[in-house]
Amino acid sequence: MNIKLHRIYESDAPTGYRVLVDRLWPRGVSKEDADLDAHWKELTPSDELRKWFDHDPDKWNSFRKKYLSELSEHKQTAKDYLAEVTQKNVVLLYAAKDKQHSHAYILKEYLEKLG
Repeated sequence: MNIKLHRIYESDAPTGYRVLVDRLWPRGVSKEDADLDAHWKELTPSDELRKWFDHDPDKWNSFRKKYLSELSEHKQTAKDYLAEVTQKNVVLLYAAKDKQHSHAYILKEYLEKLG
């Protein structure tokens, strides 16, 4: 299984099992346009962690540790979600403008290790 990342606002998305990995629905994107196979809210950062991080690059390392800790509490859920995927590629869709400091990168690493 290949896990790819893609910003939901960009049009050139790779093909595969399309999963929104943001807790909040992306502004201006209709459900039809999103064309999702799943929305894995349970694997997103908690509201508390998301608000604390606030996309501040200076908090990235601390955010990463805290988010991985949260993900460890949802390990079985992550395994169950991966087991539901029937396609070769999984496309994790996120809305953040800052591609380098998006939780989606951490989630991708985590899922690849579980895979």
